[in-house]
Amino acid sequence: MFPPTRIRSCLPVINPMFKRLKPHRPFRQANLYQTKSVNTTAQLQKSKWTNVRAIFTRWVPLGSVMYVGWCYIRATINYEISKVEIKFYEMFPFRITSRLWGKIAAYEIPVSLRSFVYGTYARMFSVNLSEAAISDLTYYKSLSAFFTRALRDGARYISPASCVSPCDGVVLNCGPAKTDRIEQVKGVTYSLEEFLGENKWSGNGRSYYDSLLQDKKNVLHQCIIYLAPGDYHRFHSPCDWNSSFRRHFSGKLLSVNPWMASLIPGLFTMNERAVYIGEWKYGFFSMTAVGATNVGSIEIYKDPDLRTNTKGKRNRVDETVMEKISFKKGELFGQFNMGSTIILLFEAPADFKFDLKGGDKVLVGQALTEMNKEHSR
Repeated sequence: MFPPTRIRSCLPVINPMFKRLKPHRPFRQANLYQTKSVNTTAQLQKSKWTNVRAIFTRWVPLGSVMYVGWCYIRATINYEISKVEIKFYEMFPFRITSRLWGKIAAYEIPVSLRSFVYGTYARMFSVNLSEAAISDLTYYKSLSAFFTRALRDGARYISPASCVSPCDGVVLNCGPAKTDRIEQVKGVTYSLEEFLGENKWSGNGRSYYDSLLQDKKNVLHQCIIYLAPGDYHRFHSPCDWNSSFRRHFSGKLLSVNPWMASLIPGLFTMNERAVYIGEWKYGFFSMTAVGATNVGSIEIYKDPDLRTNTKGKRNRVDETVMEKISFKKGELFGQFNMGSTIILLFEAPADFKFDLKGGDKVLVGQALTEMNKEHSR
């Protein structure tokens, strides 16, 4: 070991050696500055990404919640939604998302997952699986097959009334329609002519309304039934009638749930729909299947040429004069590949009365009319 006195005697020699190393320090500091610069750039890039990601993960959901909340507040005070807000809502690509949903729903699900997937859906939307023709969930290859499941025999009773419910669902509105403006829900209307289109199937009248009536002593009646996601998705003929004309409107695919129907006037005239027109025992009769968000397609069993929610057909109107097709009360008519709405518009005597009201839950085959009125004629 060197004694301390020896080390102190060497300091005059060692210090100059360290001084010679000082010119190298700037290089080390430059490297340090470069490292800090790289780290700062990475932090800025990360900060930018965080800001962009926050738009989708934080601000968009927050803005959507605020917008929906504002719409709800306006609905509770009976304030009509503005045209600007309607345009904003219409900007969403519902046709694209609905076609995508249709493709996803058609994918085959592994057998091992079917019970879990369909069982979860049934619990979420209160699906009554005991009414299905096939209760074994592993039988349904896809969500679409499960949505459009058939009912078992005897699950529905077809009333002897002249007009019955064509589907399971909730009544949005029903009753006489005495003008060209028809109520879709309380206080919110739509145009009869815009909904059905030009009258090419009967003689002219002083007004569009009158042109539909075969007997001027009669009046038009309507019934609007909304099918929720958990309902049976097939629909049936509500009476004995004949159809000879079909008009397909390739419109929008906005939601048609009762809340949206109360906010947007003319909602049913905007959406895609298949209108079938003919006559029944009292005169004019029409049945319309209205498309909605996530309804991949509307299928009509006796009209295989109908194609809905297809590319390149937005806002087109296709008309078809068909050979007279007869439908029997309770007969299968078609299906939605998700929930939607059925609208009946028909001619009947002024004292024709519905045996239900808005908000009532109905099932296929349930009488729509008061039986005592039926038998008194």
